[in-house]
Amino acid sequence: MTEVTLYTRKECPLCDEAKASIRAAVSLHRLAIQMHEVDVDTDPDLRARYSDDVPVILINGVEAFRHRVRPEEFTAYVRGGVRALSSLTGEKCVPCRGGVPPMKGEEIAALMRELGNGWQVVNEHHLEKEFTFPDFAQALAFTNRVGALAEGEGHHPDIYLAWGNVRITIWTHKIGGLSRSDFVLAAKIDQL
Repeated sequence: MTEVTLYTRKECPLCDEAKASIRAAVSLHRLAIQMHEVDVDTDPDLRARYSDDVPVILINGVEAFRHRVRPEEFTAYVRGGVRALSSLTGEKCVPCRGGVPPMKGEEIAALMRELGNGWQVVNEHHLEKEFTFPDFAQALAFTNRVGALAEGEGHHPDIYLAWGNVRITIWTHKIGGLSRSDFVLAAKIDQL
């Protein structure tokens, strides 16, 4: 039996959509799950942690999905514990209002399993990756594409540019550490 915990809020269309996707997956594929729904507004700690950043879906205690899940993604994760890397790229960076603790431990580890692709977590504080190019012009062009992406997402990394080398460092400055949006931006940078 797979344990599923769904963190939601009342009057949340994304939460309703996630519940419908889970029900469809269970019905279509005869999945054996036990689902627990938790309204984050009933617990001050959960409300501070998730605020409007719901739904959050944990499968067997590990965060598997946030915001959206399609029935086929849910089924694939339950059956094989895998999730397509593109799921982070389908999300939007959410502006941080501060007052939210930075991610630590298993939260970071779960997102790193999803992100992978050469990114490193440094001191549970920031993400970092170096990209290499055959010349300065291509490194500069990549830097400009990252800059345009960052503007569009409203989430800005530190960028170091040298001949044939670009190092990207990402963290949420307002909280002095990592948030989910940092992983979303990293995944989108990889798509460039």
